[in-house]
Amino acid sequence: MSADRRAGSKKKPASKTRASGSKGARSKAARKNSSGARRKRASKPGPKPSLFSRLLRLVLLLAGLGLGLLVPWTLWLNHLITTEFEGRKWDLPSRVFARPLSLFAQMPLTASQLERELEAAGYRRADDAQQPGSWSRSGAMFDIHRRGFRFDDGFQEALRFRLTLADGRVASVRDAVGTSLGLMRLDPAEIASIYPLHEEDRTLITIDQAPDLLVQGLQAVEDRNFKHHHGLDPRGIARAAAANLKAGRTVQGGSTLTQQLVKNYYLENDRTLPRKVNEALMSLLLEWHYSKAEILEAYLNEVFLGQQGNQAIHGFGRASEHYFGQPVERLQAHQVALLVGMVKGASLYHPRRNPERARERRDLVLASFEETGLLAPGEAATWQARPLDVVAAGVRSSNRYPAFLELVRDQLQRDYREADLRTEGLRIFTTLAPFEQQAAEAAVTNGLKQLA
Repeated sequence: MSADRRAGSKKKPASKTRASGSKGARSKAARKNSSGARRKRASKPGPKPSLFSRLLRLVLLLAGLGLGLLVPWTLWLNHLITTEFEGRKWDLPSRVFARPLSLFAQMPLTASQLERELEAAGYRRADDAQQPGSWSRSGAMFDIHRRGFRFDDGFQEALRFRLTLADGRVASVRDAVGTSLGLMRLDPAEIASIYPLHEEDRTLITIDQAPDLLVQGLQAVEDRNFKHHHGLDPRGIARAAAANLKAGRTVQGGSTLTQQLVKNYYLENDRTLPRKVNEALMSLLLEWHYSKAEILEAYLNEVFLGQQGNQAIHGFGRASEHYFGQPVERLQAHQVALLVGMVKGASLYHPRRNPERARERRDLVLASFEETGLLAPGEAATWQARPLDVVAAGVRSSNRYPAFLELVRDQLQRDYREADLRTEGLRIFTTLAPFEQQAAEAAVTNGLKQLA
């Protein structure tokens, strides 16, 4: 018994040990299985990101790249804007003039000499000499409508007068009502011009020189919200888009005056998306740095308003001289309206080549002036009844006096730098008398022929 119990008692620990070992094995296996399950669960892929999430990531990525490029590009445009706008904005041509013809009683002068002088100065023969820059003749009487001109001693107004010749002399000089005039000066012929390399012709004006009707009228026609926008006008763009959509073609533009200035002064005239982006950014920058008055003054001097030969006419100052023979501050309402109307298309509404079309455009602008309160009710009709009042185109005489001009150029090159002659807008008055010079050159030519 005791042996059996002892034996039995010895077996129990063994059984316990096996049970313990079996339990340990199961526990180890369980841990192993649990670890394997965890590994399997960890390797199982999660749900795919939604289309919106992927698009958002793409947009954020592109925005980051765009911002990284936009910031340095905007800084470069800002440098370009400030550097050019604060320096000398334009190169101005130098003009070389003959001597002005002074007319007074008893001075020696024949009809042939007077006609040649008028021709050299670009005057046009007409039936009634109603326009500045024209003349008519009846026997020994000449009716001459002198152009306005800025001499070195001041500005001389346009004036119509009558000159009578007798026995190779001036018998009398009288104004339109018959009052005797002691002395009458004709504006001189422009015998040469020294242009900048880009062949742009302009006469600079300040915003204070421009008539108020020009300053306000330009805004009324081209950019009514100019005083309130910051370079871009979303309402104007939307309004233009609606008008163009309704018409089925482009009938109205949405560009502000600031955008037009940026396009004309800084950018090429193409229609690509990058240029449009640059135009928008530069317009915002220009408005950020400069006042409305500074921007408007630059526009008044930059806008393209026609062509004279190879030279492009820029700015209202030069356009006023070219089309009306007088400075911009003396323009009347119908003349202001014509120039403002030409902003839309200087070639399309050119008053000498397309007078009817130019008049229609001018009258439309006058109506706009009245609509916006710049003209009193009924005043537009009064100005619409006026003719265009455009003077005859001046004739350049640069090829008529080659020998004299060679001497002038030699002297100018001794006294001035070439860069100054091409950029500083010098007005150079010479001693050339057109008729006498022609006679002298003809005599020399005939003498050389006889010697040969």
